[in-house]
Amino acid sequence: MTRQHRWRPASWITWAAAAAAGITLVGGASIVISGWLISGVEAVNGDHDVAEKRSSLGDYFGGVSAVFSGIALLLLVATLLFQQRELQLQRRELALQRAELGATHDELRRSAEADMRALHVQLTQMAMEDPSLAHVWNDYPDTPSPVLRQNLFANLTFSHYVLAFSWGSYTEAELLIHAKNLLGSTAFRRYWDAARARKAELSPDSPEGRVFQLFEQALAERRGGATPPRA
Repeated sequence: MTRQHRWRPASWITWAAAAAAGITLVGGASIVISGWLISGVEAVNGDHDVAEKRSSLGDYFGGVSAVFSGIALLLLVATLLFQQRELQLQRRELALQRAELGATHDELRRSAEADMRALHVQLTQMAMEDPSLAHVWNDYPDTPSPVLRQNLFANLTFSHYVLAFSWGSYTEAELLIHAKNLLGSTAFRRYWDAARARKAELSPDSPEGRVFQLFEQALAERRGGATPPRA
């Protein structure tokens, strides 16, 4: 078992007496040293009266000292205000730099997306020129060559609207108008019926998924408000 130590009354009294003695000793020493210093000052100045007169003479300069203290305080306040203004300017500069970095990041992202879209266009053009290459993607199996070319071109058109929408070139209302116009084409509706099942699996939070939803809405409105059946 752990033994608990308790303060005994005798020990407490001893410590209290020692503390009181220490305080008394320090206080007495302070009084003695102060008296010795005062005696030394009086000895240097001649006597007590001379020291008192010289002390009064020094009080005449108290006003000048107060003026200099006030000037120093004003300079300190001015310095603090100047530093505060400098900090505000630095914060604004940092905010502008962050905004520029954000804009640069967006431009780089758009440039990368444009490069990817350009590659997609190139691959689609190759498949349109040589339909045998389109079978590698296996998006439209057992489709005649003329229809296959139309489907590839329709997919390219849909990708164009996805890119334009993600860049903010079209609002949802504007894109809905373009979608209704495209879905008025028999060839595009044939492509849409063939591609809807795959596009329905897209995340609705992605630009392509949102464009797919808008095209579905446009198709439903063209059919009189009925929800189009999923392929």
